[in-house]
Amino acid sequence: VKSARVMKKAVACLLPFMEAEKQASGGVQGKGKILLATVKGDVHDIGKNIVGVVLGCNNYEVIDLGVMVPCEKILKTARDAKVDMIGLSGLITPSLDEMVHVAREMAREDAQVPLLTLEEARARKRPIDWRTADLPKPVFTGVRALDRFPLDRLVPYIDWSPFFHTWELRGHYPAIFEDARVGSKAKELFDDARRLLDEIVSRKLLTARAVYGLFPANSVVDDIELYTDESRSAVLTTFHTLRQQADKPEGQFNQALADFIAPKSTHLADYLGAFAVTTGIGIEALCERFEKEHDDYNSIMTKALADRLAEAFAEWLHKKAREDWGYGASETLSHEELIRERYRGIRPAPGYPACPDHTEKRSLFDLLDVEKNAGIHLTESFAMYPASSVSGLYFAHPEAKYFSVGKIGRDQVLDYHLRKRMNLRAVERWLSPNLNYDPDQTGGRPASVSTAEPDTPASCSCGLPHPVMK
Repeated sequence: VKSARVMKKAVACLLPFMEAEKQASGGVQGKGKILLATVKGDVHDIGKNIVGVVLGCNNYEVIDLGVMVPCEKILKTARDAKVDMIGLSGLITPSLDEMVHVAREMAREDAQVPLLTLEEARARKRPIDWRTADLPKPVFTGVRALDRFPLDRLVPYIDWSPFFHTWELRGHYPAIFEDARVGSKAKELFDDARRLLDEIVSRKLLTARAVYGLFPANSVVDDIELYTDESRSAVLTTFHTLRQQADKPEGQFNQALADFIAPKSTHLADYLGAFAVTTGIGIEALCERFEKEHDDYNSIMTKALADRLAEAFAEWLHKKAREDWGYGASETLSHEELIRERYRGIRPAPGYPACPDHTEKRSLFDLLDVEKNAGIHLTESFAMYPASSVSGLYFAHPEAKYFSVGKIGRDQVLDYHLRKRMNLRAVERWLSPNLNYDPDQTGGRPASVSTAEPDTPASCSCGLPHPVMK
């Protein structure tokens, strides 16, 4: 990409002469015409941009439609331009479904794994002695916003290793500099990144905003209820979690995130946190500046740095939340220990393995009023915009650990669909990578679920009566 920057600037100078020569010779045939697009609902485009630059510098004609491109526009442009190939880009899980829809050639993985019933899985949940559990009380409950947070305070929290992975340089920082194969290039890349980062920080070219909150909370089976105040008499919102159903060896548990919050039946006062951060405000203008100068290298570098700053902000804010919660007030962790998550608690994000349902972001965004307080918006596929944003939940229990939900059965999907009051087909679409069955082969057959049926009947593919759902 760095070489391509030189090439593109040279080509920009030579282009008028090349076009004149092309016309005089009757045209020069390129290697092919390729359409690139980030699919509808997704705003991630670093990989797509790198591919486009490399192809363009190798005599391919590249048509880049940008981000959040609907299927209709991709197909129409491909037909009208008579392209030879379509390249689709995306990062978040729902983008896989959109790629299936566009390409018509991909098939969802139908591998079957042995599963427990939902009730069996719940019986194997992690045992926690809540009578002796440490449940610290935060110094505040409610929502707090941080506007125009100083970028220089985030730089020390940057984890640089993923930055090198973005550029396909594998290794851990700073040991990567000693690598015989990529060490010199890694050091050169790092020096370039630090120069640009210094400019971004000193000139305030990007804006960092955040919002976080701590709330009274208790679990109800696999759901987590948040309450308006300490009386816990009124539910503010509910987060719905999913449980592992794989048949595990003796001594291993079938976990759900709700397991780490004290059950409502214990009458214990527990809490849950939530957050959203961004460092991507202003990135469009900065990238546009570089692209006008044919400088794809620094345009891509800007996005990679913004991503690293967002993760650094998430790390800083989690530390602040632990302090506000009380249990992190005496922390003395090094930078390396923070990166290795040696602290108590976790911050899982909707759309990731422990919480694979992206639609839970809507509840989180409404709870914190993220659009107003942090300037982050959700696309129709629940991607966050600006792309350099991170959101999630804070769990404080000492035994809380990250895990992957993995494959789930139709009994849990039906239970989840009733708890969440979401149309079954919509639930199956959002959870398609986790389904251990083919929704098109079930024929709407009802399954046994533990949730009581609502009393208003409506037609649904689940075969069970319930109110009309979203």
